Amino acid sequence: MPDTHAMLAEHDEFEQGIPTGMPPYEDQVSQYSRIPEPGSPRQTEAWALIEAAKRLAAGITHGPDDNKETRSVRKAALRLNWKLWTIFQAEVSRPERSDLPEDIQLNMLTLCQFVDKQTVGALVNPTAEALSVLIDLNRHIAAGLSNVPEDSPIDEQAESMSAAVDEMRQRIDTEV
Repeated sequence: MPDTHAMLAEHDEFEQGIPTGMPPYEDQVSQYSRIPEPGSPRQTEAWALIEAAKRLAAGITHGPDDNKETRSVRKAALRLNWKLWTIFQAEVSRPERSDLPEDIQLNMLTLCQFVDKQTVGALVNPTAEALSVLIDLNRHIAAGLSNVPEDSPIDEQAESMSAAVDEMRQRIDTEV
């Protein structure tokens, strides 16, 4: 799998952290602020999703929708998040990923497609509402990845991930 740490570290906004007074996301992402230990792919992926969500949230708190600098910050966060989801899409699409159940692969690819469409729209019009959808998606998938111990059987991992993906698909369906 590509080095998610290195991909996030390439971006200047990586070092900025969470601005103060960033409700409601600050309390919910603080538990993910530490960089995970190497050798823990699910924890690394969860951390990367939360880091991308933090960048998106920082874009929301940066300023009003019509501010040029705010739009630039939001677009940088969107591009970072899009790169992360592109990595997930490429990883899930690999033929040698036979360890993932087919329904999980399909659900993840569907979410990747949703992120693609949502991101393209948000890059054109980077409103707080457009970014919030991606923040929520990242948080829910990260929670699903984080709640499964590394040494649990693949069936338990798949169930937890499937539950998180299904929940997000339902939310997306009701919002669209």
